[in-house]
Amino acid sequence: MQFVYPAFLFALAALAIPIIIHLFYFRRFRKVYFTNVRFLKEVKEDTSARSKLRNLLVLLARCLAVVFLVFAFVQPFIPQDAEVKQGRKGVSIFIDNSFSMSALSEDVPLLEKAKQRAREVVNAYGVEDEFQILTNDFEGRHQRMVSQEDALALIDEIAISPAVRDLSKVVTRQKQALSTSSADIPSSYIISDFQRNITDIQDFRDTSIQLNLIPLQAVQERNIAIDSAWFEAPVQMIGQNNPLLVRVSNLSDEDADNLRISINYDGQTKPVGAAAIPARSFVVDTVNLIVQNPGWYQGELAVTDYPVQFDDKYFFTFKVADKINVLVINEDQANRYLEAALGGISFFNMTNASSRNIDYSVFADNQLLILNELTSISSGLASELQQFVQNGGNLLIFPARNINLETYRSFLSGFPANEFIGWEDQAREVGQINTEEFIFNDVFENRSANLKMPAPTGNYRQSSFGPRKEEVLLSYRDGNSFLSKYQIDKGFLYVCAAPLNEDYNNLVRNAEIFVPMLYKMALSSGKRKPIQYTLGKDDLIESDHKATGGEIVYKLKGAEEEFIPEQRIVGSKVYLNIQNDVKEAGFYSLFLKQGEQLDQFAFNYDRKESVLDYYNPADLRAYVGSLASVITAADNDVLTARIEERSQGVVLWRWCLILALLFLAAEILLLRFWK
Repeated sequence: MQFVYPAFLFALAALAIPIIIHLFYFRRFRKVYFTNVRFLKEVKEDTSARSKLRNLLVLLARCLAVVFLVFAFVQPFIPQDAEVKQGRKGVSIFIDNSFSMSALSEDVPLLEKAKQRAREVVNAYGVEDEFQILTNDFEGRHQRMVSQEDALALIDEIAISPAVRDLSKVVTRQKQALSTSSADIPSSYIISDFQRNITDIQDFRDTSIQLNLIPLQAVQERNIAIDSAWFEAPVQMIGQNNPLLVRVSNLSDEDADNLRISINYDGQTKPVGAAAIPARSFVVDTVNLIVQNPGWYQGELAVTDYPVQFDDKYFFTFKVADKINVLVINEDQANRYLEAALGGISFFNMTNASSRNIDYSVFADNQLLILNELTSISSGLASELQQFVQNGGNLLIFPARNINLETYRSFLSGFPANEFIGWEDQAREVGQINTEEFIFNDVFENRSANLKMPAPTGNYRQSSFGPRKEEVLLSYRDGNSFLSKYQIDKGFLYVCAAPLNEDYNNLVRNAEIFVPMLYKMALSSGKRKPIQYTLGKDDLIESDHKATGGEIVYKLKGAEEEFIPEQRIVGSKVYLNIQNDVKEAGFYSLFLKQGEQLDQFAFNYDRKESVLDYYNPADLRAYVGSLASVITAADNDVLTARIEERSQGVVLWRWCLILALLFLAAEILLLRFWK
């Protein structure tokens, strides 16, 4: 047996008080008249023995009452574990408040049961201990240690949240908070349904913190979820069919038949169709969207499912540009074939510029830049072009016959891309088209048909460095590159090995290759603008920054709220840190001035919670092994006493207090009824 406060044992000196009272207790005797003095000795002897026995019993009751009262303050306990330690305790409790915790246990939602378990854990410790209450929201007020009373108040305020965290991140936050505590003994508790896709604590190896897991079991439910949606093409066009692919998953063990999928788009709700999804599988359906006007569009996909409904809707936004701008930078005169190819498409806006008079500020307004046979590239132009590609632009290079090799080498190595080594006067013919790549993947109905291939009479020989990640679009019969592609950050660089001039290259005569090549290059994008963001995952979003002068404060507005996010402007971009500001899925508009919409964003709940696959207590014990203790209890059981025994051993102070009261009651009964 050990004591929590052994120093209080000095109070046992109070045993001297009842002993002193017993020794100096002189009672006044009454006169008793006897008719016969021969009975006097017998009565005196009998009365003295009875009085002595009663006084000794009263003394014993008083002493034992004092002893057990002192023991109640000393708080004795029997250790159940050799590692039970004495001192103030720091306790971190994580309550899982994600969407899956809204499922029912036997009588109440899991979140209410989790809050009840958290209260029981807090009550198992003393008022002098420190507590952290943590949820998936990772709020600032949950990052510090508080008193027992404040911890109980924080537990009462917890509500369901769209945020979901991996348990490894939760344990890291708990360790950070406990490291700031002044308590002597740190321990942490995780109260959750322990979904398999978030339970990743197998690498937890901190022996200084006792990790305890309290699993809660929900009634198993079926669930159908819209996982994701994406456009097949990187750019949506006016008057064109824009295929939207939708992935719907069946996350239960039962087949789903005749599942209805609908879309709310352009102010109308239309059925997409009915789908049959096998158990634990998914289907990908196609929705064809045709837009007639430029501007922003909002869409909402939906399936009908019960009882898990947070993942039944999927919001997305996209913008249709009025024109696709192409800037051609020429050394001398404009190329009539480029003008014919791009000018013949109504939604392309082509502009020619001279290399001697370039306005760098207009680069950002164009989706595609074409360098048409420049003999050299200045350092200033090279820097602007690299920044243009890195920010998501597309650059196509046709070299001149007599280029300055040094300037081109410096320019291409800066991306980096394979460099021009020297000119070769050798007739070659393109032998292969990469139809698996976006530029040519849907151009030819019959890929095996005999196409007329470009046959340049001369070209530049190029270096070949594997780390530069060249993707060959058109190659010669000997395997060398004729047209190459490089992804540079958010944009693409396209390099042709031959000039565009007909004297050296007949590419412009091959319309079935030349025209779709230019078209797809203008539409391509190294990093597409997301059609949606995920709450709790995509905290940093990006938009174009074009405002100048004055105080610039971007605002986000949803259906029911408006707020100013944390923002940082870097060049032509503004980065918005939304963190926990957006709490509801839906559409949000970005603006500087009321009524002037600059951008639109769609937010959806994280689909991690859609997979209703949990660890049961037995599997959880096998998974964590010796890393953590798994505490289980029936729904109606109270954990307080069990937590006390785990953290403090078998606590005896309550029994000591009860025994002290019993002996005080025995003293009262002896004095009252033993005359």
